[in-house]
Amino acid sequence: MAVTTSLAGKTAIVTGSNSGIGLGIAREMARAGADVVLNSFTDNAEDHGLASGIAEEFGVTARYIKADMSKGEECRALIERAGACDILINNAGIQHVAPVDEFPTEKWDAIIAINLSSAFHTSAAALPMMRKAGWGRIVNIASAHGLTASPYKSAYIAAKHGVVGLSKTVALETAEEAITCNAICPGYVLTPLVEAQIPDQMKAHGMERDQVVRDVMLARQPSKDFATVEQLGGTAVFLCSDAAAQITGTSISVDGGWTAL
Repeated sequence: MAVTTSLAGKTAIVTGSNSGIGLGIAREMARAGADVVLNSFTDNAEDHGLASGIAEEFGVTARYIKADMSKGEECRALIERAGACDILINNAGIQHVAPVDEFPTEKWDAIIAINLSSAFHTSAAALPMMRKAGWGRIVNIASAHGLTASPYKSAYIAAKHGVVGLSKTVALETAEEAITCNAICPGYVLTPLVEAQIPDQMKAHGMERDQVVRDVMLARQPSKDFATVEQLGGTAVFLCSDAAAQITGTSISVDGGWTAL
């Protein structure tokens, strides 16, 4: 039987998707034919405009639903309000950098809540819908830091390692069903937020753009090139396709060779 990458007729919920990686993944889901639900903790005209733009560009249904991923009850309510969830992309995340003994407790709690616990809550709410539909895909956006570590990022690394472990557990619990759960582990991705950091890095290091990108920002990424949000979206679409029906409980690195070192 021929495999297809079409996601027509499926509903994809993407958390943390009004910018950056999440928005890029939502757009690629829509390009593949899925109806999409965008999400973040804000609720303004720009958020809803993003959904309208995706609907018009790709000819799918697109909605924006506000939900604060730091609050478990709002994570679960997001899934319920969407009404359907064939595909769940757990992408929401934040970062803070500090030594362990100086790491603010409130920052630790927020990072664990948004980067890890939210994926538990949304998955728990989505699985009954997927089981009722007889099909489902969960894709958790982890990180190269879900497979390796760096100093001063204890909460982020703990959370992303947890996301990888959660993905394996959900995969085992659904292994005999038409439901898969996998993690994508990006390295450095060229998002608007990262792009905005480049001028400051150039000034701090006294380097030209190409040099600061290669030698500072991508020091640990052997390809010396950023991943793109479109590449991550394409990887997510693949994991949701028929071709990936037997790929579950694994982590796919999109990191230019970082975790090969």
